[in-house]
Amino acid sequence: MGRFLLAAAVGLATGILSGFGVGGGTLLLIYMTAFAGVEQTAAQGINLLYFLPTAATALPAHLKNGYVDKKTALPAILAGLIATGIAAWAATGLDVQLLRRCFGAFLLYIGLRELFRKKPKAD
Repeated sequence: MGRFLLAAAVGLATGILSGFGVGGGTLLLIYMTAFAGVEQTAAQGINLLYFLPTAATALPAHLKNGYVDKKTALPAILAGLIATGIAAWAATGLDVQLLRRCFGAFLLYIGLRELFRKKPKAD
């Protein structure tokens, strides 16, 4: 019962972050692989299923408030679909340990980039 409550709490917290567009799915992946003992490939599949309803519930609010640039969205969606298909195919063929290392390196890179990013100058 305790594991279920913890998983539900993590799902709730990452859902809130996803609604804000922060990347709650990435945090969910970290929880599943580092703390819940879920294999990387299974965690990625769960994360994809998790993303669909969270994105679907956040999208209407973002559209209503004008936060979606529709001219940019279509090419980004098409490129994202193609890249997702290629990456999913590649991920199923990679060793799980290599996949974990690549994901860890990606997280470190993004974290360091955000940590040392210079704020843009106001006009």
